[in-house]
Amino acid sequence: MENNSTISNLRPDLQAIAELIRPGEKVLDLGCGDGELLQYLVANYQVTGRGIELSEDGVLSCVKRGLSVRQGNLDEGLGDYPDLSFDTVILSQTLPYLDDIELIFNEMLRVGRRAIVSFANWGYWRCRLSFLLTGRVPVPPGLPQPWFDSPRARPLTVRDVGEFCQQHGIRITRQIYLQGAKRIPVRRDKNLRATVAIFELKR
Repeated sequence: MENNSTISNLRPDLQAIAELIRPGEKVLDLGCGDGELLQYLVANYQVTGRGIELSEDGVLSCVKRGLSVRQGNLDEGLGDYPDLSFDTVILSQTLPYLDDIELIFNEMLRVGRRAIVSFANWGYWRCRLSFLLTGRVPVPPGLPQPWFDSPRARPLTVRDVGEFCQQHGIRITRQIYLQGAKRIPVRRDKNLRATVAIFELKR
C-alpha cells in the first residue's frame, strides 16, 4: 500500500486518536471518510484495519488507498461483527449525525475492547457567545456545516456526552481536549475552552 500520509497531515483530532493506538491492534474505523486515518494506522502502526463508511465517494476513496472498507449505515448497528472482534473501535466526528447514540456506543463496546470517540463541542465559549449575540444556531468549531444542510448534525457538548456515558455505565478512561490544534488541560472549564473532545471509552 502506498503511504503518503504523515501524522502532521492528519486533522488534529485524528492525530490525537492515532497516538492512542498500539502497534498491531485490530482496528475498526466507523464513518472512516476517505480513509486517511486508517491508511496512516495501517502503514505506521501495522494495524489490521477495517472501516465502515456511508458515502459512496468515501468508500471509493478508501478502496483506492487499498483499504478494507464497506458501505454501511451505522444506525443499523454492527451485527456483522462478533463480540470483541477488535481491540479498538474509532468514531471520529460522526457522533452528531447518528440517530441512536446508545445503540452505537453499545455496539462499539460489544465488538471492541475499547472505543475512541471524537466530537465537536458546541459548549465552546465562542459558540455560546455567537448564539447570545446573534440569536442564530452557531456553527461548531471544526464542523463547518450550517443547520439546514443534510445530514443534520445534532448539537453535543462535553458535558452532554460525559453525563450520557455516566448514565449508561460507560467509563471515560482517557480524555483529550483540543482548542483548534492546541491541547488544553483537563480542567473544570474544559467545556468552555475545548473546540473538540476525544474520549476513550470502556465498560
